[in-house]
Amino acid sequence: MSTPADRRRASRALDAANFFLADVRDGLGPYLAVYLLTEQRWNEARIGLVMSIAAIAGIVAQTPAGALIDATRAKRLAMAAAATLVTVASLTLPLFPRFVPVAISQSIAHAAGVIFPPALAAVSLGTAGHRAFTARIGRNETFNHAGNAAAAAIAGIGAYQFGPTIVFYLLAFMSLASLVSIMLIPERAIDHDLARGLADGRAGEQPSGFSVLLTCRPLLVFAICVVLFHLSNAAMLPLVGQKLALQDKNMGTSLMSACIVAAQVVMVPFAMLVGACADRWGHKHFFLAALLILPIRGALYTLSDNPYWLVGVQLLDGVGAGIFGAIFPVIVADLMRNTGRFNVAQGAVITAQSLGAALSTTLAGLVVVGAGYSAAFLTLGAIAAIGAVVCVFALPETRQIAHTAPPQRGTTVLPASTIAAE
Repeated sequence: MSTPADRRRASRALDAANFFLADVRDGLGPYLAVYLLTEQRWNEARIGLVMSIAAIAGIVAQTPAGALIDATRAKRLAMAAAATLVTVASLTLPLFPRFVPVAISQSIAHAAGVIFPPALAAVSLGTAGHRAFTARIGRNETFNHAGNAAAAAIAGIGAYQFGPTIVFYLLAFMSLASLVSIMLIPERAIDHDLARGLADGRAGEQPSGFSVLLTCRPLLVFAICVVLFHLSNAAMLPLVGQKLALQDKNMGTSLMSACIVAAQVVMVPFAMLVGACADRWGHKHFFLAALLILPIRGALYTLSDNPYWLVGVQLLDGVGAGIFGAIFPVIVADLMRNTGRFNVAQGAVITAQSLGAALSTTLAGLVVVGAGYSAAFLTLGAIAAIGAVVCVFALPETRQIAHTAPPQRGTTVLPASTIAAE
């Protein structure tokens, strides 16, 4: 049985874990494209292909990872093991920079990294409960973005002084710090039934069948919107990094870091805004705002190649991604309330999300080679606009589900079923 002191310790440890895992959970992230372009002389299409292969490995692992987090009580150990695998796989890249070894190492990193989103959300729900979950997720995202901004600033300064390989040393340090933070979360503070989405205080309740992932219509609509969001969003930052690197190889990594810092700094207040206001203003409204930012951003990237303009436009990424990162687990928790399938549902939707991201980099690389960077940015923006239309007309407001009474013990009626039937 957890105590208030345990929950306070868990909250502080989650703050630290989100801060340090910010640099670990995505491995090399957008720095991979800059490193392969400038140091290894790969072309854009080849970079997009290897990034897509790695993302596909994450897609395959994502839903099983969510099911694992639902089932296991060793959530801290799962995160610690994943952090170790991501780091080791990424650190091998400079040693084996050919296509096949890079594809294998990045596939391992992506497959391990998919543990973090459902695990952090599960521990957050298991320690904070449904009523405080939106605020806790907003806090998670605030520290995550602060960690990303700090890591990107260090990478940018370090790359200017020592070259792009500084990102590998930074990743190793952040991984060690994240391991310490994860293990500082008190195990007894985590209610594992609550962490998988069962109702507060209803230990022993049986979870719903996996069919809920296919019978909840709003979850399917949400998944479609998420695919379109990431099909649009995932390739934008790597494309900006490539444009910057082609203008000035020596400044490519530093300017990429400036883009990331700019976006992450903006993400912090928007994540806080979601945590503070989403329960009052509506969850769907925030998600729609995240989608609408992307067409604007894509169009603005085409207006100038000036590095300062590109970094300035990247501030809009902070608005969209800051909102999306905070509202995503909240909407899934709404839809899966009392089902016991919260984390596998996260995994399933993130699988769809990852598919969009994987196709994004390949699509963008092909469009760049065939028609140029401006055409690629406009194509990506148009995809997000389609997602916004789907959101407006097909996705209901999910906030009300969080206030629905739990089903009677032994029944299979789901809170989402009332909306699914609409």
